[in-house]
Amino acid sequence: MRITSDNRFKKLIVIGDRVLIKPATADQRTASGLYLPPGVQEKEKVQQGFVIKTGPGYAIPIPVEDEPWKSDEDQVKYVPLQAREGDLAIFLLSGATEVMYEGDKYFIVPQSAILMLEREEEL
Repeated sequence: MRITSDNRFKKLIVIGDRVLIKPATADQRTASGLYLPPGVQEKEKVQQGFVIKTGPGYAIPIPVEDEPWKSDEDQVKYVPLQAREGDLAIFLLSGATEVMYEGDKYFIVPQSAILMLEREEEL
């Protein structure tokens, strides 16, 4: 069961290198059979869930130039994240922040706390 963003998440903007993840229930597993055993989930050190939204990535500093004739089009540039909407993410719970949005539980996770992603690529 893949969960991707819909209209209710359009208002949300994820900042920087963070990812919004909807936790998967214990009985959810992927088509390839990837799931966390109950013993791992009970210890609550790692969790799995589906990526709903991602931030723009890691900000890259722009060098300062004293050329006033240049346009102000130079905006902040980002190194994009590996996580994409719809991916199944295995992440460290210690690095996650639990939030409630419209009655559902989600985690905001920095990319550094994500251990592994599973992505169903279209061939």
